[in-house]
Amino acid sequence: MAGEVIVDALPYIDQGYDEAGVREAALAMVDEETRRYRPTKNYLEHLAPLNTTLFETDMMKSEWERMQQRQPMDVLSMKRYELPPPPAGKMTDIAAWTECVENSQAQLEHQATRIANLELMLDYGCEAWKSYLELLVASVSQAQKNLMALRKDIQEINWERKNAQMKGGEKLRELESTWVGLVSKNYDIEQACVTIEEDIVRLQKEKEGALKRRRIEEERANVKRRKIEQRELERQQREEQMLREQQQLEQLRLEQEAAEARANEEAEEELERQRIHEAWQDQPDEDTSNAEAEQNTNHAENSDSQESTQSRGNSDSNQSGDNGGVEDSNSGTDS
Repeated sequence: MAGEVIVDALPYIDQGYDEAGVREAALAMVDEETRRYRPTKNYLEHLAPLNTTLFETDMMKSEWERMQQRQPMDVLSMKRYELPPPPAGKMTDIAAWTECVENSQAQLEHQATRIANLELMLDYGCEAWKSYLELLVASVSQAQKNLMALRKDIQEINWERKNAQMKGGEKLRELESTWVGLVSKNYDIEQACVTIEEDIVRLQKEKEGALKRRRIEEERANVKRRKIEQRELERQQREEQMLREQQQLEQLRLEQEAAEARANEEAEEELERQRIHEAWQDQPDEDTSNAEAEQNTNHAENSDSQESTQSRGNSDSNQSGDNGGVEDSNSGTDS
């Protein structure tokens, strides 16, 4: 395949990485490739597009828009918790006083509901918190078990990689020794051929003074002998060429198998990382929602205490200024 890179590094058996100049040479090669590399397409196009708005809510979107526009946050409205008397122009209006009485009754009912909620929280809040803590501890233990399993898988993969590289290293050393032997043999054959040719030339020079017929016969014999030697040499070269081609094919097959095994391992690691990423995305969402709920509960308790104090002050002022009918209704609600 065009552009495919075959990784032929074997870090478990390769030697010489700590020698002087090796690191500088590697960095120079990386710099040269960086200067030549010009990406022409998105190398992450095989992955699904990232959905960055999946966790956004309408309230979050409106708040972000407000922050982008640099607008101040809305002040908490306490108007519906107030108990104002009728305006000065409607102090004798029965409808205005009726509306005020209904508002005070609604406020008292709201306070009673909040007191009931506080009592329920005192009765069952501890148990609910204990159950949440148990669930949280179980989640932490499960995450630790998953982490230990992942570390075990990584260690097994590293052991398998090391064993495969050690076996490949032994095979490479055997092939290298075979290659050295064949090269030495070829060199010996070439030297023998050179020596034979020199002997032939010397014999030809020695026989130049002989008779013409004998010279012709000797030339014919030499020519015939050279043809035989050439055929033998060509036959040996063909055998050596065939042997080298077989070795090259075997080496290519081993490299392809190693590349396929590495590709499968990388695909499995990528799937495992995606599962881990999805699991960790789900966990922070639950932690964030629990923290927001706890913050809202604390804020509600503080606002309840402030409102109860303000409502008691307003009720005292209303009791001193109401008429007889209003005094009867206030005395009934106080009881």
